[in-house]
Amino acid sequence: MEVACTINDRAIEEVGRAIAPGITTDELDRIAAKVIRGAGARPAFLGYRGYPKTLCVSINDEVVHGIPGKRKLADGDIVGVDCGAVVDGYYSDAARTFPVGKVRGEARRLVEDTEAALEAGIAQAQPGGRVSDIGAAVEEYAVARGYGVVRELCGHGVGTVLHDEPEVPNYGPRGRGPLLKPGMVIAIEPMLNLGTSRVKLQEDGWTTKTEDGRWSAHFEKTIAIGPAGPIVLGTGVLERAFGASPVPA
Repeated sequence: MEVACTINDRAIEEVGRAIAPGITTDELDRIAAKVIRGAGARPAFLGYRGYPKTLCVSINDEVVHGIPGKRKLADGDIVGVDCGAVVDGYYSDAARTFPVGKVRGEARRLVEDTEAALEAGIAQAQPGGRVSDIGAAVEEYAVARGYGVVRELCGHGVGTVLHDEPEVPNYGPRGRGPLLKPGMVIAIEPMLNLGTSRVKLQEDGWTTKTEDGRWSAHFEKTIAIGPAGPIVLGTGVLERAFGASPVPA
């Protein structure tokens, strides 16, 4: 899973470097597919429940699961990029929201605060804790800053399938849900909105937008519960341990 996460992070990084006004979401999808397949992995999303692309690319008021196509990014947009890779039957799942060109004010703060909410959640992924401790930390951070926390969608277990138990909501209260044990692997993924927390599914059956049309940001990491706390996969864990990159350059 560390290898799958490393490849996946590399794909998202390459997509991030390409993000600029005028590029189409389909072009971003092709970049990710090339990186994943070039490293010997398989795109996790392509064909999943009929999903037609490698990436989910969600712009502005699109919360998640935007389908890449001919739409061009514009200066001032924010764009969420969600991606997964499979190596030897093991899955990874991660997402980042990127600014497009010059993004200021509440949109930039939304992106920064959603990433910080993810980190707050990860810090609570401690052995002996409960799954709801993670969501409570995300909710506390977000609500204190005036954001709507999406409740209809949540994080999840990851392993030999993309979406596994347990569900990992982005709200509390603390002390509830499954016990966090060393060896568990979960994806934590806060989705914060500038307005209402409510969302609506679009006619394509995938794209999910905010109900009020205000903007949303999404960050996600796959983590393992270690004996001493959370381990973020895809951050060079194997490289530090063995002195070599786990994937081809």
